Parts: sequence; C-alpha cells; structure tokens
Amino acid sequence: MPGRVADESIHWKDPKRYLWLIALAVPTLPFQAGALVELTGLRVFWWWGPLFAFLLVPALDSVLGRDGANPPEAVMKRLEADRYYRWCTYLYLPLQFGALVWACAVWSGGGLSLVDDVGLAATTGVVAGVAINTAHELGHKRARLERGLSRLALAQSWYGHFYVEHNHGHHLRVATPEDPASSRLGETFWRFLPRTVVGSARSAWRIESRRLSRRGRRTWSPHNAILTAWAMSAGLFAALTAVFGWTVLPCLLLQAVLGFCLLESVNYLEHYGLLRRLLPDGRYERVAPRHSWNSDNTISNLFLFQLQRHSDHHANPLRRYQTLRHFDEAPQLPSGYATMIVIAWFPPLWRRVMDPRLLAHYDGDAARANLHPPAHTRPLTRS
Repeated sequence: MPGRVADESIHWKDPKRYLWLIALAVPTLPFQAGALVELTGLRVFWWWGPLFAFLLVPALDSVLGRDGANPPEAVMKRLEADRYYRWCTYLYLPLQFGALVWACAVWSGGGLSLVDDVGLAATTGVVAGVAINTAHELGHKRARLERGLSRLALAQSWYGHFYVEHNHGHHLRVATPEDPASSRLGETFWRFLPRTVVGSARSAWRIESRRLSRRGRRTWSPHNAILTAWAMSAGLFAALTAVFGWTVLPCLLLQAVLGFCLLESVNYLEHYGLLRRLLPDGRYERVAPRHSWNSDNTISNLFLFQLQRHSDHHANPLRRYQTLRHFDEAPQLPSGYATMIVIAWFPPLWRRVMDPRLLAHYDGDAARANLHPPAHTRPLTRS
C-alpha cells in the first residue's frame, strides 16, 4: 500500500519526542540534592542519587508501565536523521561536568560530615554511571564529534577502555563464555563484578595492541586509545584536585568506582545466562534477539536512551536510540533496569526471580544456557 505508507510517514509524530529531555534530569542529580537539603534541612538528601535511581524510578516504572510500540518503518530514516535527538545526548555532558565541578566545590568547603560526603559521592556516582550509558550511545556512531564526546563522558569514571572493549570485544563475543561482560547462569553479581572489570580491561588492551600492531605502531604510544582515555581521566582528576585541594580526591575516586560498578550491574542483567550456539565449524551462531534480556518499562527507557531495547542494539549497533525496536521474541525482564539492578545485588532474590525465566526460555534445559563455570571455552572467530 504505497499511498498508506507515504501518508503514515508524513503524519506520524514521535509521542516521546520531548520526553527524552527527562534523561537530562540525571546529570543534575547533585544540584537537586543540594537544593533538597537547602529546602528541607534533611541531610539524607545528599543521598538523592541512589534514592532517585533505586526508589523513585522503580516506583514510576511500576505506575506508568510499559511501552512496546515501535516507530513505523516508513519514518525510520527521517527519525534517524533528526538532529534534535543527538542534542539530547550532547547536552548530558556539560550538565555532567558542571555537576562534578559543583560537587568538588561542596566537598572542598568542609561543611559536610563523612556520611554526607559519601552520600554526595554516591549521587555523583549515579551521574557517572549513566554517563557511561550516554557514552555508549555516542560511541557507536560514525561521526567524529560523537565518538570524541563518548570518550570525554567516560573520563569521570576512569572507564575509557570501555570505548574499545564494548565496540570491538563485547559486540563480537556477546552471549558466549569468552565475553567478560556476559554473565552466566549461577554466577552471582559479586562474582561477576571482578571478572568483568578485570577481564574487560585486559580484553580492551589486547584489542588495542593488535590494532596498533597491524598499523605498525607501538602499543605504548600516543596512538593507544586506552592510554589517551586514561590520560584524560588523570588530567581531569589532577585539574580538579589542583583547584579544590587534595580533600576532593577520595570522593572523586569513590564516585568513579560507584559509576563503573553501576555500569557493570547493567552488564550483569543484559545477557544473564543467555548463550549463542556453537556451530560445527567452531564458530558461534549470529547474534539474535533471543540473546539479550529486554525491557519496555517506559521511564527507565527514557532515562537510559532506550538501552533496555538491547536486542535491536546488538542487531543494529549504529542505530540511534529513538529508532530502537521492541522484539516479541526477545526474553523480557520482569521490570526495568533500575529495579533489576537492586535485585541483582541480592543473589538469592536474583536467582529466585531470574533463573526460572531463563530455564523457561530454554524449555527447561539448563545445558543450553551460558553456565557458571562455563561448560566449554573455544577461541571465537567472526561469524
């Protein structure tokens, strides 16, 4: 029906177009915390970031429910080309670093107790963690500006190697025993965390070393994307310490650790127990929607630039967040990421909630899942 398709393309409007600006509430969390403390006199609001992320957002997810609607195919190219959506991600960065500078000014002022300092660091850590998600969105794009902004967003959390490992490691090895960012059936988050932090850094270094070697360049050189990313973090922390004093350094380090732990909490739940089949030729089957856990909870998706539509992201890594689609065949989480992260921190609860879902996904056959410890490990070649 060419006429109907053309008419649909002309008249369709994104119902969430201006709702994406809600995501910009996250980098302002430290400012919100200060304002709430000032207005109420309650110092507990220095912990506003965790309260916002792990109490308010899950509550809103529960109340507002899910949205599984997809943009019509006829509008996809126009929607992708709309630069408004890019600016929603660009604006995260000045707010992110403005909040970081403001937090340093508060820490250096000496008016907070130790508990308040840690609370503000936790709030700032939420900003850093979600900034890695913003960097994830930007880092998959071809434009040099977006790739540069991606690396800049990662500086706050000292996780610049994510730019290399995620794009050139995780997307190749996802849902296999070889991927440090794919959690396994029976593996608790607390076992997964050190494995993925160390394993991802090692993998990124190997990938970057091979890239430089192919180009005839030394690993220890200014051409190394990991070294330059870590240098950005060191420069940022050194500058903030020089301006505000050594007292801010412990809080800066704490918020960075909390930031990348938040990212790894998300990694834990995105592919838990899911496994790509090993083919007779020793390669793995191609990535399909069934290899990622998804969620259509409206509020979480707005705050995370639709990261929860993870299957489409792995199928189409260059696709922008506003055009990511829901797949009926993808396994679904019982709630949004904000809720599931908290559940993941409590292994007995996580296994009670997720293991039956995973086993149902594999028709009760646990041998088809990505097991802990892994049942097999093979060198992965590109499929």
